Amino acid sequence: MTSLASKERILVVGNGMVGHHFVEQLHQANENAQITVLCGESRLAYDRVHLSSYFSGASAEDLALTDAATYTEWGVNFVTNAMVTDILRDEKKVLTSEGQAYVYDKLILATGSYPFVPPIPGNNQPHCLVYRTIDDLEAIEASARESKTGVVVGGGLLGLEAANALKEAGLDTHVVEFAPQLMAVQLDVTGGQVLKDKIEGLGVTVHTQKATQVIESGEQARYRMVFADDTYLETDMILFSAGIRPSDQLGKKANLALGERGGIVIDDSCLTSDPDIYAIGECALWQNRIFGLVAPGYTMARAAVSHLTGGDTRFSGADMSTKLKLMGVEVGSIGDAHERTEGAQSYTYFNQPEGVYKKLVVDAEQKQVLGAVLVGDTSDYDTLLQYALNGIELPEQPESLILPSSDAAPALGADALPDTATICSCHNVAKSDIVTAIDGGCCSLGDVKGATKASTGCGGCTALLKNVVDSELEKRGVEVSKAICEHFNYTRQELFHIVKVNGITSFEQLLEGHGKGLGCEICKPAVGSILASVYNDYILKQEHLPLQDTNDIYLGNMQKDGTYSIVPRVAGGEITPEKLILLGEVAKQYNLYTKITGGQRIDLFGARVEQLPEIWETLVAGGFETGHAYAKALRTVKSCVGSTWCRYGVQDSVKTAIDLENRYKGLRAPHKIKFAVSGCTRECAEAQSKDIGVIATENGWNLYVCGNGGMKPRHGDLFATDLDTETLVRYIDRVLMFYVRTADRLQRTSVWMDNLEGGLAYLQDVVINDSLNLNDELEAQMNTLVANYQCEWKTTIEDEASRKRFRQFVNSKAADANIQFVEERGQVRPATEMEKKLGTNKAIPVDVI
Repeated sequence: MTSLASKERILVVGNGMVGHHFVEQLHQANENAQITVLCGESRLAYDRVHLSSYFSGASAEDLALTDAATYTEWGVNFVTNAMVTDILRDEKKVLTSEGQAYVYDKLILATGSYPFVPPIPGNNQPHCLVYRTIDDLEAIEASARESKTGVVVGGGLLGLEAANALKEAGLDTHVVEFAPQLMAVQLDVTGGQVLKDKIEGLGVTVHTQKATQVIESGEQARYRMVFADDTYLETDMILFSAGIRPSDQLGKKANLALGERGGIVIDDSCLTSDPDIYAIGECALWQNRIFGLVAPGYTMARAAVSHLTGGDTRFSGADMSTKLKLMGVEVGSIGDAHERTEGAQSYTYFNQPEGVYKKLVVDAEQKQVLGAVLVGDTSDYDTLLQYALNGIELPEQPESLILPSSDAAPALGADALPDTATICSCHNVAKSDIVTAIDGGCCSLGDVKGATKASTGCGGCTALLKNVVDSELEKRGVEVSKAICEHFNYTRQELFHIVKVNGITSFEQLLEGHGKGLGCEICKPAVGSILASVYNDYILKQEHLPLQDTNDIYLGNMQKDGTYSIVPRVAGGEITPEKLILLGEVAKQYNLYTKITGGQRIDLFGARVEQLPEIWETLVAGGFETGHAYAKALRTVKSCVGSTWCRYGVQDSVKTAIDLENRYKGLRAPHKIKFAVSGCTRECAEAQSKDIGVIATENGWNLYVCGNGGMKPRHGDLFATDLDTETLVRYIDRVLMFYVRTADRLQRTSVWMDNLEGGLAYLQDVVINDSLNLNDELEAQMNTLVANYQCEWKTTIEDEASRKRFRQFVNSKAADANIQFVEERGQVRPATEMEKKLGTNKAIPVDVI
């Protein structure tokens, strides 16, 4: 508790995210504080950062940050729909539009900002909207019911969020930006272009360098936006998201000091020119800067609380680094992204085919990180941010920090971070705060989260927080449990050995002899995978059924609308015309969406659960097998056409790919496994990006291991060269079985090998030199699994009891009414939540004005 006078009346105007954070912090600092909140909206604080989720199903309640019961419990008085119109500083009270007066001893202005609408003739017509509040979302939703095309004016952070909302509503979406690129503040020119390409690839059309001159009636749509270059764009609705302006009107009327371009001037304690009035968040101007992100607003709120309660926390500016996902595209920006610091130099990595761009900006001496731009892959963001924020000296090869997995890239472990390192930006938690929490008695990750709130915001720091907590606990002699869960005090590797050595064939046997409790969603699938890896038994047997997750239970990947995908195996990517025709006939009969995958097979999307057995019965009769796309197992073996057709090919890559896929199909593992076989060093099958990569040479095959694509691409390591086919298969047998036995749960081969002490050299010693005297056993086990292979779908459709489980409702044959489709590019796709609300009839009047 603090020195805040118990009778002091604290009046907070504004209940956005920052206003609410102030209330929360002050209540924690002094439970007896007399707090009154005047909220201009009809509802209490909600999460404005994730507004677009409203269009993908989130409700206003889901976005709420607090509720009336919580404020009542805290003793906080609050009034909604209370628009403050005046501050009477001499009388220390404020007036509302309803004529109510509220007195204060200390006043907190947290009025936020309002959207800037460019002064374009015609901008005030119906269906010309802004994107700021839940009320705005409701207006957008209503407009979308009568619209087919939507335009967002503004290509910044908020503009792209708004575009996502229109896209979710099923509208033909355009973004119009005055600047030459998107996100011009956060990204450089190349980064902006990569982002534009990726967003356009998602179906949103981007128009840059367009200055709208007038909005007038359209001919094909409701409105026509006429640009300065005499071109035009027709649309049914327009969302303005061209920046914000501080809501400083109250300060202006009360003669508080304002900046030349707006904003209520504050000092380091967030005090305005009136010693009894504070301003925090986007309405406040600190050293001529307005901060348009929520994190600096939170820091201001804490500084104001500290000043009120006798503390010494000051606001000293804020890091404006940003990491977010825009329409599924990862974007990150750190510090001096535009390389404006004198003497600054940069390193860049640009993978155009994958749409990944990274730039690292360093100082003239190449010792410090000044900034960074990341588009398409932000996996390096946390590490780069720690370098930038904490002045950590760069490694000898700075470029290693942004290149795809490289041995030269140093790991920035928890111990390397200084005590001042910011671990959680959302709640401003430094490493020293975590150390203090542990010294104060916290003994687990959950304890530290509860004490510091770290990782309870966006969650982006979860992995780093765990590393710091584990490291600090181990320093204090606390054993950090590696147990798979609370029911088994063993690692996955230890459980595998227990199952294998003791001949255990069921979860119940394992639990009874070596575990406790009933099991959970972590240990059950892990044990199910181990049993399948050891025995290759039918996973839907009654005793194994409770161990499977949803995808395995229904032998298909559940999609976000509750339908399932169907992925037959196409070994090596080779398929006959008859099988292609069969897939087409099935897709037409069941109205399924079809797409060619990167693994050279065909996905059929949109099947309802009750349709799965019928569809697979047709496919199995036509010679198809399950492709295990739903399983942690071998997925695909990709290949080029090889020496049979290609004039550069030196080996028959297709035959080898087919043979390998047929050998390892059905192999269950800690994670999915992908192969590829290239017929020459031109590498058309991209074998080096797979868990197992095979590349033909004049003398045989080169074997690469432990590569992967995905979030953290990694080239495979060259494991052995010029192998004959028999030796190639033998080595793969051993590598895979050693991986299956020793990897952790959900650990890809790349991470597994990186964690092996000795890495590649150790694995080569085990597999090639048989240093552990295991190879005979590894090969024998693989041969057993190969011999026991069965197509899980063939077994399922031949068993009437198994077929009966494929139904949506236990007591009804009715289909799930929530599954709705709309047509796009000649095929079906799931309707968005917005489209379900709107229905399919969206006729548009074109003569409204």
